[in-house]
Amino acid sequence: MIVTPVLHYHGQCEEAMALYGQAFGLKTAFFLRYRDADARDWNVTMTEEQRNGIYHAEGHIGDQRFMMADEFDQPFQPGTANFLTLTFDTAEEVQHAFHLLEVEGTVIYPLRSTTYSSCMGTVKDKFGFRWGLMTEQTEK
Repeated sequence: MIVTPVLHYHGQCEEAMALYGQAFGLKTAFFLRYRDADARDWNVTMTEEQRNGIYHAEGHIGDQRFMMADEFDQPFQPGTANFLTLTFDTAEEVQHAFHLLEVEGTVIYPLRSTTYSSCMGTVKDKFGFRWGLMTEQTEK
């Protein structure tokens, strides 16, 4: 069994993929636009702009596989219950990702040292997803 996080957006998936590429090194392995997929896969009428959206994308952050997509048939509601944590090798990597995500985002916990991490912070990105960014207590 494999657990794969799936992140849904409302027309901003491609922009999010670019941001996560800069912040986390997301390596896109595949993406398919709605206009290139079989329209029988969904039962919603789309505008031309929506048909340009991402129907299905896959990529990796480190060894973790992610799936991403634009979803147009349901209201988009970012939540606080789900939270993704990324553990980096160095404080500089944490700071780099944090500063990219805080642009148009919301800092929940600023960068700091804690009992369990030499550098950590929590930010909600401009797409509404919460990210915990940290190192282990002792950096590699």
